[in-house]
Amino acid sequence: MDAAQYWNHIFRAWPAGYPRQGLIITSFQETIPFNNFMVSEGIILIERDKPDAVGARKAMIAMSAIVAVKLTDTFELSRFKAFGFEGTAAK
Repeated sequence: MDAAQYWNHIFRAWPAGYPRQGLIITSFQETIPFNNFMVSEGIILIERDKPDAVGARKAMIAMSAIVAVKLTDTFELSRFKAFGFEGTAAK
């Protein structure tokens, strides 16, 4: 799998009840906050609570353009197993 497929998997497997918010860092060196999202094959549609500089509240981003995702919530590392991560979290 390439990185885009992994991102697609993570967003599609997002557990119910987990906050659907965070920051997407793109290959264009943009940091884009989101507070909700929808996915299709190869593209994520994100929604923001505040518009960007040109007034956009929604953006479509190619999964292949995602470099990193930062999550702003403070839930325990062990809860990431629901996303498919493995291992034990140190205390």
